[in-house]
Amino acid sequence: MATLNEQLEKINDYMYRIPQTYKQGMRVPGIIFVNETLLGLAKKDQAFEQVANVAFLPGIIKASFAMPDIHWGYGFPIGGVAAVDAEEGVISPGGVGFDISCGVRLLRSKLYADEIRDKLEDIMNALSVDIPKGVGIKGKIKLNKDQMTALMKKGVSWAISQGYGWESDAEFTEEKGCFDGADPSRVSEHAYKRGLEQPGTLGAGNHFIELQEVTEIFNEKAAGVFGLHKGQLCIMIHSGSRGVGHQICTDYVKIMDAAIKKYNINLPDRQLACAPLKSKEGKDYYGAMACAANYAWVNRHCLAHWVRESFEKVFKKSAEKLGLTLVYDVSHNIARIEEHIINGQKRRVCVHRKGATRSFGRLQKEIPAAYKESGQPVIIPGDMGRASYVLAGTETAMKESFGSTCHGAGRLMSRSQAKKIIEGSRLKRELEDRGIIVKAGKMSLLAEEAPEAYKDVNEVVEVCQGAGISEKVAKLRPLGALKG
Repeated sequence: MATLNEQLEKINDYMYRIPQTYKQGMRVPGIIFVNETLLGLAKKDQAFEQVANVAFLPGIIKASFAMPDIHWGYGFPIGGVAAVDAEEGVISPGGVGFDISCGVRLLRSKLYADEIRDKLEDIMNALSVDIPKGVGIKGKIKLNKDQMTALMKKGVSWAISQGYGWESDAEFTEEKGCFDGADPSRVSEHAYKRGLEQPGTLGAGNHFIELQEVTEIFNEKAAGVFGLHKGQLCIMIHSGSRGVGHQICTDYVKIMDAAIKKYNINLPDRQLACAPLKSKEGKDYYGAMACAANYAWVNRHCLAHWVRESFEKVFKKSAEKLGLTLVYDVSHNIARIEEHIINGQKRRVCVHRKGATRSFGRLQKEIPAAYKESGQPVIIPGDMGRASYVLAGTETAMKESFGSTCHGAGRLMSRSQAKKIIEGSRLKRELEDRGIIVKAGKMSLLAEEAPEAYKDVNEVVEVCQGAGISEKVAKLRPLGALKG
């Protein structure tokens, strides 16, 4: 039998196909957005096999997709995208991930990086004090069960009602910060318990708050719409649903493992365990997942609130006068019911995006009115030592990838590999020698997130641009990074 390498078909310089004939049981082909360089890197793990395995899911439509930051993950590869029919398809926790609705929020400012370099250390020190961070950390917000239930049902509007953040923040958050269909009764007591003291906390691992300078503008019109300009100071926040999302995924992986037997679903990998969307198990998971999504949006929203407070302390001005307004907040671990045009017909589908983000083009009803002419902002974090990007969603993405693009640089090394060859304290010194201030809770955890542990985000973004699934708007370089 021919190997995957032998069967892989080049469509163009930015797309490759795994034919449906590669494995008996594949319902659709696999489509991978990579160039030759990233193709070689992705072949080093089993991520392409996972792309083929996802193609076995009942109800899957068009293809099993992978973004250019693809690497091996649980069930789906990180960077995996799959849309299934909303009536006949299934939902899989492995297609969402453990950190449900992990995502990125970008704040712009009226400040110029060059003008505030003498205050960077002060800002980073203030953030380090004001932001609860690290594994299992407890935050400033303590909830009882009723408050937790309200948070999971209402999302960002709950946080605003409690005095955190601004009304305008909801407008510039995906789904206005509230995922429809949240059902707290589907969330376990253990998940509840894990979330009571974690809103507004920065996790460890690849989660961060980063001060950044806009160094390049590629699309002046879109940058103007997004309120970005060269030399500007921005703040990027990357965090997710903390212990709540992890516990919900853990709970439902077990439930789905039983469901595949109950519904006679044959899969090549048990990590793809799923249930029909219309089944009790499918509806229960969707309702619980939506609760975790709302929790994640509240988490990033409250982190932004603490960031604004830190800036106010350092600059002795209000956050409003400093212009600390929200560009956008995007999630990259979620499954959503959406409408897409397929073969000329509108069709309701459930799009799984795991380590992938929406890239909705112009005039889509789901994006803020202010961005109707530009497409939605797509926020792509890189690594502490290189760069991050803001892109814009495209009509090509709507046609080619169910409105999806990459979510970051993508890991090149596992966390354990990185810790074996990189010393955290040395990395901190090297970054600071380059003018990047780093505040980290644990040096060993810092090593996991070294630039060498990631693919080059510049290369990943060039593939997205070349394939047309998102368009470059601005490049940002790191000035200071806060890690858990």
